[in-house]
Amino acid sequence: MTYALYGGLRSRTLRVAWALEEMALDYRLIPAAPRSEEVTALNPSGKIPALQVDATTLTDSSAILTYLADHHAKLTFPAGTLKRAEQDGHFHFLLDEFDALLWTASKHSFALPEAQRVPAIKPSLKTEFQTSLSRLDARLKGPFLMGDTFTIADILAVHCLGWAISAKFPVDNPRLNDWAKSLRQRAAYKRAMARAD
Repeated sequence: MTYALYGGLRSRTLRVAWALEEMALDYRLIPAAPRSEEVTALNPSGKIPALQVDATTLTDSSAILTYLADHHAKLTFPAGTLKRAEQDGHFHFLLDEFDALLWTASKHSFALPEAQRVPAIKPSLKTEFQTSLSRLDARLKGPFLMGDTFTIADILAVHCLGWAISAKFPVDNPRLNDWAKSLRQRAAYKRAMARAD
């Protein structure tokens, strides 16, 4: 099976490409912009990434990551185990306290029509983000969020930290910066990024 991944690697699409590389799965990366005709035909919201699996199109990076990890039994603990519940706790924490803040900031920077943007919301989001950084630091108990096991939660965390920097959300935590930098040295991450060239 060869997956078809639609999107650009300067977006949440990178999360999926990184996971596919970690799992050594075949995929085609099809560069596509959000809300483009090609993407909207696959996902009415126009958001990327989209992953074609046979005749089915999967949307939302977190759902795609979970599907790939479960389907291939990689980068995850088995469903129904306590370890999986702990992993899911990290995953949902990151979605709630990192991804949601960054996406709200993005909407009020460029994604919404200009008349609907409220730039004054961003300082509040940055304050919340600093609290979230401290909470993430407290969760990091080893080389990975799940100790000695690399999972999709690590992919999500490192992507959000990179997104924060590009969105000018200060990541004033040397430990987390060093951790994210070390994970970006993984061969699979480098292979995914090389596809952008």
